[in-house]
Amino acid sequence: MLVAQEDEAAGQGWCGPSGRYVPHWGYTRMIGYYIDLALHSLRRSKVLTVLMILAIAVGIGASMTTLTIMHLLSGDPLRGRSGQIFYPQVEPDPGSKAREPHDVMDYQSAMDLWSAHRADRQALVINSRVKLLAPDTRLPPLMLSMLSTTSDFFTMFEVPIRFGRSWTAEDDAAHARVAVISANLNDRLFGGQNSVGLTLRLKDSDVRIVGVLAPWRPSPLFYDVRGGRFSGGDTASFYDKPEGVITPFTTALEINDGNFQPFTCWSNPVTPGHLQNASCVWVALWVQLGDATRVASYRRFLDGYVAQQQSLGRITRADNTRLRSLPEWLDFNGVVPGDVKLQTSLAFAFLAICVCNVVGLLLAKFLRRSGEIGLRRALGATRRAVFIQCLVEAGVIGGLGGLGGLFLTLFGLWLVRQQPVPYADFVHLDVSMFLATFLISIGASLLAGLLPAARASLVEPALQLKVL
Repeated sequence: MLVAQEDEAAGQGWCGPSGRYVPHWGYTRMIGYYIDLALHSLRRSKVLTVLMILAIAVGIGASMTTLTIMHLLSGDPLRGRSGQIFYPQVEPDPGSKAREPHDVMDYQSAMDLWSAHRADRQALVINSRVKLLAPDTRLPPLMLSMLSTTSDFFTMFEVPIRFGRSWTAEDDAAHARVAVISANLNDRLFGGQNSVGLTLRLKDSDVRIVGVLAPWRPSPLFYDVRGGRFSGGDTASFYDKPEGVITPFTTALEINDGNFQPFTCWSNPVTPGHLQNASCVWVALWVQLGDATRVASYRRFLDGYVAQQQSLGRITRADNTRLRSLPEWLDFNGVVPGDVKLQTSLAFAFLAICVCNVVGLLLAKFLRRSGEIGLRRALGATRRAVFIQCLVEAGVIGGLGGLGGLFLTLFGLWLVRQQPVPYADFVHLDVSMFLATFLISIGASLLAGLLPAARASLVEPALQLKVL
């Protein structure tokens, strides 16, 4: 193997062991030369090289698979607009002693706040199960989840529409029998064709399709997030697919009355499922506030509303209100499933074990070359030069391990997509995780190479030359 030293005093060139002069290339070409030396060294110790690359690749494959899932599940669902979306809460339960208000509101509080129109946009949200029949097809009736909301939902959450349009505020007020359906349901019922104007039967009522969504897969299903802190880490349901059919809030109250489930009640409803006048919380309200001034104004409005309701005797705890932004609300509910967090921790612990193994292998490899390193030092190479060359060799191992880890990561993500978990269908490797794979791999190998490189740079040339 060629050994070289940098003539740091003259700063003009390199001198090989035979005294042959090599022109000065600069720092970049010096690193390139070290990479060439590293590849030559790796070819001389094929078994040791394969073991180190495999150790890095397996550790990277395991850690990046779980880190990619964590990255996807904890991403911003509204691409930078989440800080403008807020979730107001009040506490209507007179007997509640909890520090936090209920995750959703009673019907009257939600309607009062929505009707006041004190936000830039606002949307009421409820869910229910409904029987759906498409008279224009021969398919049997389906039982599916129905989202019921108000017209601002589509613009506030940037819901993409492929065919038609969403309904209007006038449709909300008129209790219009209209619906928007998901791309998946449109594919299932109508083969993906433009179904605007066709009729669906929801329970016992006919509604007209006015819009069909483009493929839309928010991660998580943020507008449905509630009760996460009570789930014990089982929050995978927050990553379910969006509801198949979306109807106006007021329309749903009429056509699907009796099928709404409360979040909790402090007295039994007179008629199960009829919750408008029941002592139950079951309605979510989302608001959009464009700047800090609007946020402060809405907080004052919310506090004023609760104080007014307290004076009327309907609300007893005027101090128990919240106005969290969407990121704060998701964090409060711990939307990332607990098993994913545990798997990520275990995977990085496994990567640390792999790095420790690489430390031992690198140490053995470098110490086997003590004679060569001693000769190089005797010819004038500095300890710094030896240290850098050894680190470059560790970095090359990391790059090759990262390439292997990339293939193992892709295989791991493919396995996840085969699992019966709600988020399986959108698991993929994006550009940021692709780059992170190599950065973490090279970083781990450089970390593993610090101790062996430092030990190699301390080799005494006199002792090695005496042995030779």
